[in-house]
Amino acid sequence: MKRHSENKKAGPVGPSQRQLRAGELIRHALVDILREEELADPALQGVSVTVSEVRMSPDLKHAICFVEPLGAGVTEGAAEHIGEIIAALNRVSRFLRGRLGKSIDMKFTPDLKFIHDESFSSAAYMDRLFLDPRVQQDTRRLSDLTDDEEG
Repeated sequence: MKRHSENKKAGPVGPSQRQLRAGELIRHALVDILREEELADPALQGVSVTVSEVRMSPDLKHAICFVEPLGAGVTEGAAEHIGEIIAALNRVSRFLRGRLGKSIDMKFTPDLKFIHDESFSSAAYMDRLFLDPRVQQDTRRLSDLTDDEEG
């Protein structure tokens, strides 16, 4: 006898509350570790990293960490080093996992994989679009139309 209903929900199912809580716990712990530890990899010397999100696998044994080197979109030349910073973080992921295991209270310490967070560059692109005079002209027209309808 099946316990679950036969009806399948349409559309993708998001992460569970458990995955979200574990991801936030790991994100906060990683931020503390990256701020306090001196990492031996030369590509990470003097680099500040923002951990924007941690996505956990359903079994909580794997974590994908979305990171952005601080000032990568602003500082000239930093964007060229993003790839090597991400590679360096993946090289020291076992060390970070060991430190993470000491600072969190979970049954398993997840394997860490670091990926560059593209949302910062997408937001900067959208900001540039909204500053375009043609787009501003269209948004002014739209706001004029909605003001006319309300008045």
